[in-house]
Amino acid sequence: MAEMSEHPGERAAQDPVKLIGVRESALSVDEVFRAVGDEAAGGIALFVGTVRNHDGGADVDALGYSCHPGAEAEMRRVAEKVVADHPVRALAAVHRVGDLGVGDIAVVVAVACPHRAEAFEACRKLIDDIKHEVPIWKHQKFSDGTDEWVGA
Repeated sequence: MAEMSEHPGERAAQDPVKLIGVRESALSVDEVFRAVGDEAAGGIALFVGTVRNHDGGADVDALGYSCHPGAEAEMRRVAEKVVADHPVRALAAVHRVGDLGVGDIAVVVAVACPHRAEAFEACRKLIDDIKHEVPIWKHQKFSDGTDEWVGA
């Protein structure tokens, strides 16, 4: 029997970036989850970011996301870096742009790896890097009539 580290399923897949997108339409958790299905993966970590009803002590009514035309390419670059640094079998990430209401899904990312710890680590790195590096900006609209740009 081969040692676990020698088995092909213990390594990153050949083309693990399965789905990358910036969309104006509603996002599907099921679509992202299906995109990362891999028989060699023992763990799939999935993160769903939603619009919350508050920020910084203020009530949020709605928000809008806008992006640079190169946002999707930048998201792919971030994904490929995560793949280079982790044993990713499959990865997917989609982010919403346009007007969203409280409770709407803004971003869904998922990573499949041979083991759960690797999947959690890679998924966290993916969402953190998307939020910090991809040119997507949030325009929050507060209940008191004020607004604020975040990430712009």
